[in-house]
Amino acid sequence: MNRVTIAAVADAFGRDLDECLAKVAHHIKTARDRGVRLLALPEAALGGYLQELPPDRDPGPAGSAPLLDPDGPEIRRVAELAGDDMIVCIGYAERAGCRRFNSAVCVGDGMVYGRHRKVHLPLGEGMAYDAGEGFYAFDTPIGRIGMLICYDKAFPESARSLAVAGAQIVVCLSAWPTSRTHPADDLAQDRWRYRFDVFDEVRALENQVVWVSANQVGMFGSLTFVGNSKIVNANGALLAATGNDAGMAVAEVDIDEALHIARRGMFHLRDRRPDAYAAQCLLAGEPVPVRGYRLA
Repeated sequence: MNRVTIAAVADAFGRDLDECLAKVAHHIKTARDRGVRLLALPEAALGGYLQELPPDRDPGPAGSAPLLDPDGPEIRRVAELAGDDMIVCIGYAERAGCRRFNSAVCVGDGMVYGRHRKVHLPLGEGMAYDAGEGFYAFDTPIGRIGMLICYDKAFPESARSLAVAGAQIVVCLSAWPTSRTHPADDLAQDRWRYRFDVFDEVRALENQVVWVSANQVGMFGSLTFVGNSKIVNANGALLAATGNDAGMAVAEVDIDEALHIARRGMFHLRDRRPDAYAAQCLLAGEPVPVRGYRLA
């Protein structure tokens, strides 16, 4: 038995880091009151989304997204808020020397369990960020986790790489907007919202993993985010979702049982046929595990 209460947040996050951290603290407290062990917050929850342009041309509400040290005070503060009873995944803009990444970090018990740098950069993000170079699963007290950021989930190889590396839970952090060309009047009917939801359910089902999806809501500059943070079971069934508005989707899942039931008949990872696939579709091999380390 490995019963875990999981939560995914939908909320708006702007440029003010103090306000962002206050929202993070509020969500962690709310989650703790509900017995949550794993909490997912959206992409760019520390400092807001970049928009489509590099920092020196960013027309966003208050300039460009702040670039944070991956072991800096903001990440340490989230780890402190997580305490020893919760695991928190959160997105931020990372400074790495002269390079910049759209990044996610997973913290808890004073530790960094794992990191991810967004690999697939849509629209103008490639002018502002460097691309990450891989997908890595890592061990935590509740099971093996892998992380993706937003557009990464549009590529089946991303989640499959994590599943092959042993991920039982995939956490995808997003700032996923409505259609840029033909947005629907009803947010729930927007075609990009449809894609957002389908990717979540299909990636869970095809990899037979528990899927946790956290997304931003509201408007940020010219963007309107679609919300609908959710938790999807390993059989593709939706367990909880926030809908269009800010909120928290919460579900209790027995991780081991969910994977066992999904995989006991047709186990997709076992039944793969790499010898039959086109070379460009093959995985390069299992990623090297990332070992957690304690923050000083």
